[in-house]
Amino acid sequence: MIHIKNFVFNDFRENCYLISDETGECAVIDPGYRTDYEKRLLDTYIAENNLKPSKILLTHGHFDHVHGLKDCVQTYGIPVFMCGEDFDILHGGNWFHEKYGFDVPDTDVETNDIKDGDTVSFGNTEMEVLQTPGHSPGCVCFLVRNEKVLFSGDTLFAGSIGRTDHPGGDYDTLMKSIFEKLMVLDGDVEVFPGHGPSTGIAEERMKNPFLLPFNEPFDDEQIH
Repeated sequence: MIHIKNFVFNDFRENCYLISDETGECAVIDPGYRTDYEKRLLDTYIAENNLKPSKILLTHGHFDHVHGLKDCVQTYGIPVFMCGEDFDILHGGNWFHEKYGFDVPDTDVETNDIKDGDTVSFGNTEMEVLQTPGHSPGCVCFLVRNEKVLFSGDTLFAGSIGRTDHPGGDYDTLMKSIFEKLMVLDGDVEVFPGHGPSTGIAEERMKNPFLLPFNEPFDDEQIH
């Protein structure tokens, strides 16, 4: 059984998740911490609970999710996994820093490419990779199917969806990803997004205004 600890980091209130299981191994999803204080929160929790970090998983390459990436790699000596479609954003996303006035994070780390259908594991836990482009070209979600837990990054939020007005974003692609990859999951799958509170698949099917029937991708074959 997994345990999920949520840390809220930086000015964009980014959710960094620490997922551990009974073996004591853990994975870090989206280490977005910027300050020494935020770093200590993560490090102290790991130390006090005798956890052994195994992997860093990135849902995408936007700066607010990766500010602590290199520090986390250096501190724990663990590999990074992300979709290669976001490699350019991770290493060259100066547009975001110029727009929001943030310092440019050092992301000079080696990454391992993951794609739809892959599995990443730590301890006794397996996480399926669901490739969900739209918010960015290389967005992925991580599904722990037997625990019915989904880490949705900035693809799906409680009552909302990821923005698509940044470079590399595409609304139609995002909607296709959500309907074909996420809305087909069991309704009792709990969703942990990249920002904001957790939610559930059934909850979003019924109440998310972006996912109501009139927002479904148009299929002209249906009218013939």
